Amino acid sequence: MLEKVGKISHSELLKALEDQSRELSTRTVIFHHFIGERLRLNPTDHKCLDLIFRAEAPMTATKLAVETGLSTGTITGVMDRLEKAGYTKRKRDAKDRRLIFIEPLVDKAIIKLGPIFEPIRQASLELYCKYTDEELRVILDYITNCNRMTQKLTSEMKAKSK
Repeated sequence: MLEKVGKISHSELLKALEDQSRELSTRTVIFHHFIGERLRLNPTDHKCLDLIFRAEAPMTATKLAVETGLSTGTITGVMDRLEKAGYTKRKRDAKDRRLIFIEPLVDKAIIKLGPIFEPIRQASLELYCKYTDEELRVILDYITNCNRMTQKLTSEMKAKSK
């Protein structure tokens, strides 16, 4: 595959990247739809759960709304569904009762999430091992910049919809 890619022109390479990026996006959305079904969550809820689990500090509903760009009303629904499914619980701040944190129920979630995500993690590691450290740095740079671009475009889209 890489030999074939090396022989195409710059414009063909850009077109191939665009096509494959669109394909990756589509396949990722569909993949997360099926993961959500297995978790009995919709894709938005399951990705919000991922953000809650990866957060470095306790997450509030407002912080989750800011992080995702979703409205606070939408986040309330997400919190309700995650709590009902047993993945999180609400916890009021002891000093400011108006502040509500979303607490992940890690032990319960691992039982449900582990069998789904461990094969994904293993397959990803196998894929990464096919590349040199230098290639991995380029891939990491690309993905990091894609994430920044998508976050910026999401913010811009949200701002225009107000």
